[in-house]
Amino acid sequence: MKKLFISAAVAGLLASSAGIASAQQTLKLAFIDPLSGPFANIGEIFVNNLQYGVDEVNARGGVLKGVKFEMIKLDSKLSAQESQTALQNAIDQGARVILVGGSGSSVVNAVVQTAARHNERNPDKAVIVLNHSSIDPELTGKNCSFWHFQFEANTAMKMKALANYIKTQPSIKNVYLLNQDYAHGRQWAKYGQELVGLARPDIKFVGETLHPIGKVKDFSPYVAKMKAAGADAVITGNWGPDLNLLLRSASEASYNLRYFNHSAGSAPGTVPAVAQAKIGQVTWVGEWHPGEADVPKAEAQAKAFKQKTGSDFYAPRVVFTPLILAAAINKAQSLDSVKIARALEGLTYDSVVGPVRMRAEDHQLLLPQVVNTIAPVDGKAVKAGWEGTNYGFRTDAVYSGNELAQGSECKISRP
Repeated sequence: MKKLFISAAVAGLLASSAGIASAQQTLKLAFIDPLSGPFANIGEIFVNNLQYGVDEVNARGGVLKGVKFEMIKLDSKLSAQESQTALQNAIDQGARVILVGGSGSSVVNAVVQTAARHNERNPDKAVIVLNHSSIDPELTGKNCSFWHFQFEANTAMKMKALANYIKTQPSIKNVYLLNQDYAHGRQWAKYGQELVGLARPDIKFVGETLHPIGKVKDFSPYVAKMKAAGADAVITGNWGPDLNLLLRSASEASYNLRYFNHSAGSAPGTVPAVAQAKIGQVTWVGEWHPGEADVPKAEAQAKAFKQKTGSDFYAPRVVFTPLILAAAINKAQSLDSVKIARALEGLTYDSVVGPVRMRAEDHQLLLPQVVNTIAPVDGKAVKAGWEGTNYGFRTDAVYSGNELAQGSECKISRP
């Protein structure tokens, strides 16, 4: 009788494990980012990179011996309200993982808060939010959530990398803070003044301006303001068209500024804007840049991505976000959202840019950051052009995720 009981139990467990794949052959992931409006090109980059990662997971056989990923694509319209509507739409379609980050921190915050409320009311339909690009430190700080994971280095980490580099640049003396008027822009200015000021107490901050996001077509009045203040450098969190239009206006005014930014080379149009301007140095920070030395896995992935999609490769972290999710699911041996979230906590992953770790206490991914400047091809520091120009990327400094890690106010409430 004892043998029969053990055999029946084992048979039940085997049937249950097999049922994971048979009951649900796909796990739905919902992409919620701008697919229309002035930042639609940014959304397209993210969706293409995420789809590439999803395809790679599926090509490896999916997760749990046969469960494939399926990505639903929804337009955030760069609006918190629209994103919350899209989130409910995604949940109604059966999505259990939400991919967001290219709509700005206010949108991501709204999605995370809405998801947390939904999960509390509907634990059997709980969703996890994977943030691939929003860099708001409060998302892993005082507004942290068990259901949210940040896959991009946050504002404080990026600014620390830039501050470390600016410390070595004595020619920078007068800095202006020009940023978009929303949470990210204000934070980029705040951390810029704090961390750069700490690294270089001799630097003068000669002015600060916030402007509407995605609405300014001519930045010449702002450029004139910076010039009148005597700025030789600007700390700007502008991205997409807002950065490219700023570069154009400065060029038209023959104003040779230095720019310090978080993602300039990881979006289309900025390198051509610099090449066309021929003046101004744009220095930015990311987990990788095309042509970066000693990162052969990322270069190989960039070539494979270009061959498959016909598009340039910008952001390794966006591609490996679904791959890390897959690793967590296989570690958890479950499609249960709580178990997947717990498996993500503390997870280490050997990515194409080197080992990365999801810090358990606040769900901040620790990944390397490369300070680099968009510069003319010289065959030495810059070996190849980008986006059809003779400008590429010069590596200035490289920092590990652990070197840039910051303290956190996060106090996660776990289910």
